[in-house]
Parts: sequence; C-alpha cells; structure tokens
Amino acid sequence: MLTFSYAGLRYLFITLFAFIYVASPHISWAQSAYPNKPIKLIAPFPPGGTSDVLARLIAMKLSEGLGQPITVDNRAGASGNIGHETAAKSAPDGYTLLLSNSSTVVNNPFMFKKLSFDPIDDFSAIALVASAGQVLVVHPSVPVTTLAEVTAYAKANPGILNFGSGGKGIQSHISGEMYKSAVGVNIVHIPYKGTIQAVTDVLGGQIQMVFSDMVPAMPHIKSGKLRAIAVTSVQRSVALPDVPTMIESGVLGFESGVWWSIVAPKGTPIEIINRINLELGKIMQLNDVRETLGNLGVAPLHSTPNKVAETIRSESPLMGKILKAAGVEAE
Repeated sequence: MLTFSYAGLRYLFITLFAFIYVASPHISWAQSAYPNKPIKLIAPFPPGGTSDVLARLIAMKLSEGLGQPITVDNRAGASGNIGHETAAKSAPDGYTLLLSNSSTVVNNPFMFKKLSFDPIDDFSAIALVASAGQVLVVHPSVPVTTLAEVTAYAKANPGILNFGSGGKGIQSHISGEMYKSAVGVNIVHIPYKGTIQAVTDVLGGQIQMVFSDMVPAMPHIKSGKLRAIAVTSVQRSVALPDVPTMIESGVLGFESGVWWSIVAPKGTPIEIINRINLELGKIMQLNDVRETLGNLGVAPLHSTPNKVAETIRSESPLMGKILKAAGVEAE
C-alpha cells in the first residue's frame, strides 16, 4: 500500500498543475481572458449607409455582451475592397472584426481582375447577421411612376438615363445591370464610393435613378424628394409595403439583394469565434434590434461560421452567370 506525506502530496499537485499549464497555455486561459481591451469593427463603406448603420447597431449591442468598447472604423473605397484588405492583414487576435457583405465577397471576384484578399481563405467567418433587398428610386423630374414607364422612357431615350451605384460590383450596380439585361435598355452606370453618395446625386438631379439600399433612400421617399418605383426582393418590403416588387412590375424572376456577415482575420482562435457567434445569436433575437432593422428594410440573420463560406460558394457561380449575361467584364 502506497502512502504519501502531506509534503509529498503537495509537491505532486503542484507538479501536475504546472504540467497542465505548460501543455495548454493558450486554450482555456486565452478564452477566459478575452476580451480585455477595446475591439475595432471595420465597416467597408462610408458613414450613413446600411453597412454603417448595421455596423454601429451591432457594435453597440456586442459591446454590451462582451463588456468592452467596440469602435466602428469606416474604411470605404474600391467597392468594399479596402476595408476587406485592411481586415485580412490585421492580427488574428479577436480585436479586429469586419462587417463583410455579399457585394464584396461574391460580386467583386468577377468585377476585378485582381483582389488583394481571398474572400474565403483570408478570413475566419463568425456568422451571417442580416440581409436586405433594394429599392429603385428616381428623381421626381423623370416622367415615370411605374417600372413599365421607366422601361418605356429608357427605350425611347437610349443613353439618356444614368443610374448610380455604390461602386463597381456593389449590389446597386449589379441590380442595374440585371435590369438592363432583362428588359433590354441602354442606361449608363455612374459608380460612386458608396450608395449614399449616389442617392445624394439623384436628389440633386445629377443622375436620374439608383437601385438603393433602404437606409439612405427611405427618408427621401417619405418626404417626396425621391419616387420609389419597385423593390428588388421577392416579397414586398415591410418598410415600403405599398411599393411593388420588380417581379410584380413585370420583370419575371428578378431578385437582387445583399447579405452581411461578421468575420475576423484568418487564424483567429476558435474559442473567440464561438464566443462572438454566441453573442451575435443573442443580439439578433432582441426585440429592439429586430424592430430597428425591420423599419430599415433589413432582416436579421444568425448562422454557424461554416454557413458564411457555404453561402459564398453557392452564390458565386450564379453571380458569374448574371454578369456574363449582362456583358459585364472584370477590369
């Protein structure tokens, strides 16, 4: 029968504890310590647009759940590429997050001959968080009230109508190209650094129309400064229940929208990914979040990390076909 003195047992426990600590220094300890300093959430588009509004709402709620300040860093430009490149090159420590979007990670590989990041391989996905359709708006000076009238006017005046977008490859651009291809009209694309800038120029009469996110367009639709023609979702928007869909307006099969996800630089510890995913799931179930997003025409989502890459892979071939049919080539 083995017997141990008090000193011997004490030595045994200390040795065992030291072994466990050395063998796994970065697992449970790193998990319990995160986060212990402020976090940055990169929004790859200018202030005021849907991505910015969504980023600030998520940052506020996620800060409450994680117990650390979260600042939104707007890195606009190159159709979202600049913000994505910045995030991809950041340290994978959980203190830099990115509000990614389908326009950049699904559309841009077909729009740009060379990207400085890989939409899947350079990021650790966390969760899908939201989706939304768009609304086609025109300046009131354009003598149209329905999509059929827009089409007729464009055919009678080829090359006269300009449509703005948030940048080459952004969904507002894709929606315009899809419309051109579907009905056979010649309208000229004018890219901006963000959809909100395109909306501003429609308000000023510099361009005539834009497929806009709901957020920058809604106040001007309600004030009568912009005329809503149709929404690009399959169902009518809760935020604009009186505005018909593109399908209802005669363009069969037309569906266009954008989704957003939260991702981190590749190599971010799985414990941190899971922690943030859990918090995002709670956030997207909050009544005030769902009401706020609903009023903006945005639907809250939550998914597993793997679902983000799966969605990119499933949508990319479809986008390639759409752009090829529309005659859009990478530059």
